[in-house]
Amino acid sequence: MDDLLESLEGILDGLGHPNYEVEYSSGVLTLSLGDKGTYVINKQPPNKQIWLSSPVSGPKRYDYSEADDNWLYSRDGRAMGDLLNDELTDALGQSVDLGIESISKRVA
Repeated sequence: MDDLLESLEGILDGLGHPNYEVEYSSGVLTLSLGDKGTYVINKQPPNKQIWLSSPVSGPKRYDYSEADDNWLYSRDGRAMGDLLNDELTDALGQSVDLGIESISKRVA
């Protein structure tokens, strides 16, 4: 989560938008994008899950797949990183690659 926070901070710093901010506290990462909504990403270590609340796609629970070395949504098999990259690219108007695949094991 620290690496995800660092990636998001770098992106937001580059944008310099006064209403955009990211915070991480007590295992909960909150990304506020002003009128574009708020993302909440929450670790659930006992369940080995990450919970994501998106202003675009709604709430989802991601399970870690050792076979794929990635966090996947069981209903559609989509990786959390792919969803976030796509939604943030649309919201921010620039290409976003958070590199979540490379940090997947460290989040668990």
